Amino acid sequence: MKTPGLIDLHLHLDGSLSVKTVKELAAMQNIEIPEKEEELLKLLRVNDDCKDLTEYLEKFAFPCMLLQTKEAVAVSVYNLQEELKEQGLIHAEIRFAPQLHTDKGLSQREVIEAAIDGLGRSDFSAQLILCCMRGNNNREQNLETVKLAKDYLGKGVCAVDIAGAEALFPTKNFEELFTLAKELEIPYTIHAGEADGPESVYKALEFGTKRLGHGVRSLEDPALVEKIVKENITLEVCPTSNLHTCMFPCMEEYPLRRLMEAGVRVTINTDNMTVSNISLAKEYGKLMAAFNLTDEEIKGFAKNAVYACFADEKTKAELLEKIEKAV
Repeated sequence: MKTPGLIDLHLHLDGSLSVKTVKELAAMQNIEIPEKEEELLKLLRVNDDCKDLTEYLEKFAFPCMLLQTKEAVAVSVYNLQEELKEQGLIHAEIRFAPQLHTDKGLSQREVIEAAIDGLGRSDFSAQLILCCMRGNNNREQNLETVKLAKDYLGKGVCAVDIAGAEALFPTKNFEELFTLAKELEIPYTIHAGEADGPESVYKALEFGTKRLGHGVRSLEDPALVEKIVKENITLEVCPTSNLHTCMFPCMEEYPLRRLMEAGVRVTINTDNMTVSNISLAKEYGKLMAAFNLTDEEIKGFAKNAVYACFADEKTKAELLEKIEKAV
């Protein structure tokens, strides 16, 4: 299936390692992995009966174990870009948490530089978003991530984010991080309105974000939806992932039309290609089947992604031109 100008703004590196990449990383580091692909996939993918976000997040432990050396990080970023290019994407923002890749002695700075190295090995158009992590005992690591983002802003890094168990560690606990990001003039997006409700989104907007990772639970509060529309906030929706975390029972019940009819600026994304066994083209295919989307609506999602992405104006103009020329 062809769609014009596929752009993924919400794509986690560790949740999107292909089987090919996993095998390559394991061989590089002499790490034993299951020989049978079906056994390997059990470590990487959720089943359709996944219970919630907490269970979903369990699938990140194994890929993170493979991403603890400079070359492993660089190769994974390069391979992902090449796979995205093969899938027909024209741009992506790849996010990861540097602090999750320091178990074997790398510093966050070394992890970021390795990712930038991998980024530069491909001619695919992509940038990196550095994730802080929700938790109770990693304040210093999170602050370091934000400060390092400033050092590499415009050199491969385009923004910061916060990811993790939203319901367990509420957005309101992390104001300090986004105050710092604002002071350092670092763009940011915030995971909010996924496992937690409207209050999480209100806090994210209070912190000044112009983009929401997921954000679909905003619909529980009509006044919040009005605020999102008025402030021109972009939602990075990830439908298949949201089904796996049991936010909605099926694609037909996904609130895509409700968001569109309310005037919310929506982008379509995969979240974690491997964990959810999805590609962006497949994601669009599911949505087209469920909602009978028109060509103009599909093109609109792509344009929304361009308007919201953290690229410079020259890159945005080039991406828009590609979308307009796509048949």
